[in-house]
Amino acid sequence: MNAPFRPAAVVLRLADLRDPGEVARLEGYVADHPEGTAFHRPAWLLATARGTGNRALALVAESAGSLAGFLPLTEAHSPLFGRVLVSTGFAVGGGVLAQDRRAADALITAAEELALRRSCPAIELRGGDLPEARDGWKVRTDSHLGFAAPLAGDDEAQLNWIPRKQRAEVRKGLATDLEVSVGRGEAERQAHYAVYAESVRNLGTPVFPRALFDAVLDGFGEAADILTVRHQGQPVASVLSLYHKGAVMPYWGGGTWDARRLRANDRMYYELMLHARRRGCDTFDFGRSKTGSGPADFKKNWGFEGRPLAYAGWTAPGAPPRDADPTSASNSAKVELWKRLPLALANRIGPHIARGLA
Repeated sequence: MNAPFRPAAVVLRLADLRDPGEVARLEGYVADHPEGTAFHRPAWLLATARGTGNRALALVAESAGSLAGFLPLTEAHSPLFGRVLVSTGFAVGGGVLAQDRRAADALITAAEELALRRSCPAIELRGGDLPEARDGWKVRTDSHLGFAAPLAGDDEAQLNWIPRKQRAEVRKGLATDLEVSVGRGEAERQAHYAVYAESVRNLGTPVFPRALFDAVLDGFGEAADILTVRHQGQPVASVLSLYHKGAVMPYWGGGTWDARRLRANDRMYYELMLHARRRGCDTFDFGRSKTGSGPADFKKNWGFEGRPLAYAGWTAPGAPPRDADPTSASNSAKVELWKRLPLALANRIGPHIARGLA
């Protein structure tokens, strides 16, 4: 009689992110996993830690000496929003990557234990293998939508793919005297940060430290770049994009007040579609937006269909739920106040606050 099959035990540990061999092993796991995203990459985890001063942690599950799962975590602390473990920080994706449910559950349990040991009363998982009927966890699929679509085969087909009303705005941007450049150097970084800082202030959000953008560009190498639109030599729209598995994601982008009049943002996203296809991409990932929000409507106007995203949050026993939602009643007044700050003041104090907005 054959002995019953017993699967190898799952062993959990924290990876040593100072070890280049360990980092390379995890990069390979993310690249090979069908659900691996740019935000699972150790390059993202380490870059956001360097750029914000938060701590990067990486839980790995091993079985019979092979990787069975990986959970990248950012440990963030904010005087406004408290301590939290996020997978992953400053990202719209992340969460558990695992070969099976057993490994996923082991990583989630390990994350709970790690959070308690590190005095973090909250965990956020942005996608991946989510908890199933576990105490302390709440899974939501109604808060955010993701937007992605295939790129067209040539420039004209890409323009014609855009719905008529939005296509008319793109044509106005193409007819305006605008200059477009793509790069990763200091001039592009300066232009991007100036435009982005003004844009997020106008939206009521503290700007991230420029060190975050520099660290991501340096960490991703050719898998990240900046596209900037200028009018009479002045940057009016700019976006820092990530490239992963054939998809381009315009991630940190914005425009000045003049951008709307000039249709610079419309020109920017269209030019990025063309640039990405020439780089060999086949997908345009417009990222996430809150369900029912203006940004979600903007992406739908471009022809993108929203897909519900699944996120999970954990609260430690006895702790109040974490509220970092800018649209909540307790935070909306802060947003309106921030919109009225002088730009110089917002840029000076914003990075100190934004470091904790993982």
